[in-house]
Amino acid sequence: MASLLWGGDAGAAESERLNSHFSNLSHPRKNLRGVKSTTVRNIGELDLAANSLLNKLIRQSLVESSHRVEVLQKDPSSPLYSVKTFEELRLKEELLKGIYAMGFNRPSKIQEMALPMMLAHPPQNLIAQSQSGTGKTAAFVLAMLSRVNALELFPQCLCLAPTYELALQTGRVVEQMGKFCVDVQVMYAIRGNRIPRGTDITKQIIIGTPGTVLDWCFKLKLIDLTKIRVFVLDEADVMIDTQGFSDHSIRIQRALPSECQMLLFSATFEDSVWHFAERIIPDPNVIKLRKEELTLNNIRQYYVLCEHRKDKYQALCNIYGSITIGQAIIFCQTRRNAKWLTVEMIQDGHQVSLLSGELTVEQRASIIQRFRDGKEKVLITTNVCARGIDVKQVTIVVNFDLPVKQGEEPDYETYLHRIGRTGRFGKKGLAFNMIEVDKLPSLMKIQDHFNSSIKQLNAEDMDEIEKIDY
Repeated sequence: MASLLWGGDAGAAESERLNSHFSNLSHPRKNLRGVKSTTVRNIGELDLAANSLLNKLIRQSLVESSHRVEVLQKDPSSPLYSVKTFEELRLKEELLKGIYAMGFNRPSKIQEMALPMMLAHPPQNLIAQSQSGTGKTAAFVLAMLSRVNALELFPQCLCLAPTYELALQTGRVVEQMGKFCVDVQVMYAIRGNRIPRGTDITKQIIIGTPGTVLDWCFKLKLIDLTKIRVFVLDEADVMIDTQGFSDHSIRIQRALPSECQMLLFSATFEDSVWHFAERIIPDPNVIKLRKEELTLNNIRQYYVLCEHRKDKYQALCNIYGSITIGQAIIFCQTRRNAKWLTVEMIQDGHQVSLLSGELTVEQRASIIQRFRDGKEKVLITTNVCARGIDVKQVTIVVNFDLPVKQGEEPDYETYLHRIGRTGRFGKKGLAFNMIEVDKLPSLMKIQDHFNSSIKQLNAEDMDEIEKIDY
C-alpha cells in the first residue's frame, strides 16, 4: 500500500517536498503539532474537531460500547445479518491479514451489524451513528478496500473528513489495513497538496476535506466523480458545524453516479445532523445507538465544606491518605487552579499529570495514554476532559471546584459527565465535592436535580473517611 500526495510523473521534486512535509502521516503522535492547516476555522469547529481527533488518538484499540444498536432497514422484509468473526465476511486474504495485523480479533458491536450491509451485493447505502473508538473508521475503510479494483488506475473511492488532521488519521487506517494490498494507493486531497490542472491521478482512494475535494473535482478536473464507487462522509456532526462544508458535500454527492455506495457516519444525531444525512444519502439503512444513560446510582457522593483552596487541598490529602485509590481524576474550574493544584501535589510527592485546554491535541493524547497505562495515578484537569475518557481503574472523582455556569447557576450536565468518569463498567465509584459555604445552595440544587444523595463528610475525621463503604 502506498501513500502518495503527488500524482503523476512530473514534478518529482515537489512530490518529494510534500512527502517530506507529511512524513508524520503514519505516526500521528510523533509531531502533529507541527502540522498546521491553513484553513481558518471557528472556535466551535475547533472544539468538535479537536475532541474527535483526540478520541481517535487515544483509542488505539476498540472500546466495548455499552450502547444498544438499533437497525432500521430500507427493506424491512430483508433478513438482517450480523457476524461474529471477520472470516464470515469472506474477505480477500490480504484484507484479513491487514485486519489481524492491526490487532482486531473480532468485529465490534457496530461492525457486527454494519459490515454485512456495507459489503453486500448490490451495494447498500448506510447512515450510522457511532462514538469514536467503536470501529466505524475501520468498517468503512474495509468497505472501500473491498470495492477497489487494483488494476484500474483512477479514483474509485472518495472519503470526506471535516479537517485536515482527521483526514490524515483516516488515511493512516487505510494504510495500515491495506498494507498487504500492494497495488492499492491512497492520495490526500488536502489544502497544501497542490496538483497541476490536468494531472492524471492513478490512485484508487482519495481522502480529503470538502473544500479541496470540490476544487479537485470541478475546478482542476482531477477527479471524475462518475467513476466513484464508494463515497464516505465521516464526522458529519463536525462537518455541518463548519461553514460551507454542508454545501460542498452536497454538491459533490450530486455529481456521483446512482450506483455509487454512500456511507455517512456521525458521533451524534442531533436534528441538524439527521436532516443533513437524509438529504445526502438516498434510501439508506440506518444504524443508531441508543443514547447512553449515565447514571449516578452506583456512585457514592460526598461533599466537604472548605474555606479556601488550601483548605480544599488539605481535605483532599486526608481523603487521599485514607482510602485505597486505583486512579483519580480531579476537576478544576479554571486553568489557574489546576496548575496550582498540580504543583502542590507534585511537591508533596504525588504522581500527577495536568490536562488542560492550552495543550495541543497530541499532547493531550499522550497524557491520557500515560494515565491509562497507570504511569500517573492522578489526572488533574479542567472541563476539557469531562467526557470520553473511559479508564477502568478510575475509582475516585474529585470536584475541586463545583461546575457552574455564568451567574453561578449549577452546570448539571457537566457535573453528570464529570463524576460519570467513575462508576463505569458496572463498578462502584466515589465522588467528592470540595465546596465553599456559599456554594452549598448550588450543590443542593444538583442533589435535587438528580434526586440523589450527597452526604457531608468531615475531612478531618480519619475514622469517618476510613468507614466509607467502597
